[in-house]
Amino acid sequence: MNQQLNGQDAKLQIVLIRPGATDFDEQGRIKGTLDIPLSISGAEQVTRTIEELANISIDAVYCAPGESAQQTAAALAASRGLKVTRLDTLRNLDHGLWQGKLIDEVKQRQPKIYRQWQDRPETTCPPQGESLDDARKRVRPALQKLLKKHKQGVVALVIPDPLASMVRCLFDQGELGDLWKAACDSCRWELIDIVPERVAAE
Repeated sequence: MNQQLNGQDAKLQIVLIRPGATDFDEQGRIKGTLDIPLSISGAEQVTRTIEELANISIDAVYCAPGESAQQTAAALAASRGLKVTRLDTLRNLDHGLWQGKLIDEVKQRQPKIYRQWQDRPETTCPPQGESLDDARKRVRPALQKLLKKHKQGVVALVIPDPLASMVRCLFDQGELGDLWKAACDSCRWELIDIVPERVAAE
């Protein structure tokens, strides 16, 4: 797949990349803001993702804090001779008391809130954690600043889920989908055509 940009049709595109898997991902645990490195299979996923992105010209690489995101971004940037810029405001959603727990444990012990997070995440806040609305207010100014800096070309953002799904919605006005499922999709990536006005909208 070749997504090179040219002259008259110049625009800005975002490659939104989830970090490779960690041991917590493989165990089905909730990471949230916990700082966990890539697992062996996660590092292999990153290598495959870099190969998949080989035909896309990337001009800049940004990442969320957190070891797995930074390792993923560093490998991608090194393959292009680029530097990584870490944006601390893109830290993952704080899952509060859920962090470190097995997803199945939340499902069994708190079935009502589990289903609510699955079906209507905008109406749910992890216990002692951060709501999606609060995260959106935190992230939107950082994305607006990014779009002011980059008017065209391709920019890579390495962000873990569920924050990555929320960022995608800010870019394309799509649906959040099942955030429990999204959290298990390590190293998935998508190419998004950017309409700055969407991100600016309140």
